[in-house]
Amino acid sequence: MSLFDRRTLILMPLALAACGFEPVYAPGGSGSELYGKVAVSAPNTVESYFLVQNLEQQLGRSANSGAAYKLDVQVSTVTQGAAISTTNETNRYTTDGRAEYSLRSNETGQIVASGTVTDFVGYSAAGSTVSTLADERDAKERLMVILSNQIMNRLYATPGLSA
Repeated sequence: MSLFDRRTLILMPLALAACGFEPVYAPGGSGSELYGKVAVSAPNTVESYFLVQNLEQQLGRSANSGAAYKLDVQVSTVTQGAAISTTNETNRYTTDGRAEYSLRSNETGQIVASGTVTDFVGYSAAGSTVSTLADERDAKERLMVILSNQIMNRLYATPGLSA
C-alpha cells in the first residue's frame, strides 16, 4: 500500500465529517428524528395503499395527534403496452409511476420538504389472463416500493429535519 493510499484512508473520515456528512441512523440523524413522528396521509387507491404501507414500514406508524410531521402523498400510474407481436398482441407492459409528496410541520404548518419522484416497472403478458393480472398487481407493488424508497431518500437528505 502506497503512502498516498494510507493518507487517503486516514483522511477520508475527517473529510466526510468536515463536509457535514452524518449517517442517517446515527443518534440525532434524520432517520431517528423521523421515526414514529410522521403521520402519512390515508390512501385512496390500491397503489397509494401500497405506497403508504411501505412508507409506514420505514417511518413507523404514528398517530395523527402525536405526530410532529404530516406527509401528504399523491400517486398516479399509467400502464401502456411495451412489446407488441406481429399478430398485434401485447406481450409486455410498462407501468409509469409518479408520487408527489409534501412533508409539513404540525407545529408551524410550513412545508419542510416536498417534491416528485418517478420511476417505471415492466411485466409480462404472455401467460393467461389470471397470470397477467397477478403480474400487473406485483409490478404495481414493486413500483410503490421503489417510489417510497425514493421519497425516504429525499426526506433523509433534507437538511435541518428534527422534531
